Amino acid sequence: SSEVLEAIENVVLNVLTSLGKQKAPVLTVANRSDWRNIEFEDSVGLQMIPCCTIKKIRSDCSNSAPKFALMLKILSMIYKMVQSNTYATKRDIYYTDTVLFGSQSIVDNIINDISCMLKIPRRSLHILSTSKGSVAGNLSYTEEDGTKVNCTCSATVFSVPSNVEGIKNLISHAKFMLIVEKDATFQRLLDDDFCNKLTPCIMITGRGVPDLNTRLLVRKLWDTFQIPIFTLMDADPHGIEIMCIYKYGSVSMSFEAHHLTVPSIKWLGLLPSDLQRLNICKDALIPFTQQDQKKLASIQKRPYVARQPVLRRELEIMAASKMKAEIQVLTSLSSDYLSRVYLPNKLQFGGWI
Repeated sequence: SSEVLEAIENVVLNVLTSLGKQKAPVLTVANRSDWRNIEFEDSVGLQMIPCCTIKKIRSDCSNSAPKFALMLKILSMIYKMVQSNTYATKRDIYYTDTVLFGSQSIVDNIINDISCMLKIPRRSLHILSTSKGSVAGNLSYTEEDGTKVNCTCSATVFSVPSNVEGIKNLISHAKFMLIVEKDATFQRLLDDDFCNKLTPCIMITGRGVPDLNTRLLVRKLWDTFQIPIFTLMDADPHGIEIMCIYKYGSVSMSFEAHHLTVPSIKWLGLLPSDLQRLNICKDALIPFTQQDQKKLASIQKRPYVARQPVLRRELEIMAASKMKAEIQVLTSLSSDYLSRVYLPNKLQFGGWI
């Protein structure tokens, strides 16, 4: 707490010093969306380089003055929360003055900029995110407020906690963890009792692109249990992008890579080569859109692809075919092919990246 308060005080002191010298105050933030500021390291994933390009948020420029004011406003709110040991969600902050902030995305972006500027993880700023992810399977833990969560004894789905850092007493006999891209597939596997049938496991879904809490939970479970983690994604550029976020991280959150990425994650499926190997009927595949081609070309240029020849080969297979497939395409083979044949065979005999 004292570290956070001191960091905010230093920002305010710089503002006051500039005003005392009759200069326009400026806030300096690393440019989080610039690939030139990112490097790839095998053990961490995508991380921000120490000497990165910056953007200046000036108080004397009509374009940036509103953002300058909003950053000071949110810094003030964070300071009070840390002092009083209270927490708020990003949504709570937005609703304190919706007219002033304009939109939720503006608040989200400013909070990430502040976290990056102060070099302090967002959870240490006492700002929580509303979780959209779900967890099920062989896992129990205690939330920060003392609530006991036991996913093991039932097929009940639990929401990913909003304060992942605060959970404790984690217990699991799981042999592996499976990250599922879509909620529909996650629910189908639960209905098939996949978490217990083959061997005890933990299942997580971020319901598409994962939020911060889902990524934090995956990392916490990895740190705690050190069990293999597999991803089950659609065989399309969007699914590959989501797998890469869990495994290598994202550009916008690269300043927090050490807390969010798990580079040992394996891409279990659905692989583009699986579509050929299983003789999936072409009529069941979906032709690429222009957006798909653009997304795949962008992924192929990323620094981690050059270091992963097997991953590169899968991307080349997809690029050559210009076809994609959802996980549900396996139902064309049989209604329970995913849980009865595909996953057990993959987990027993290999065939992941």
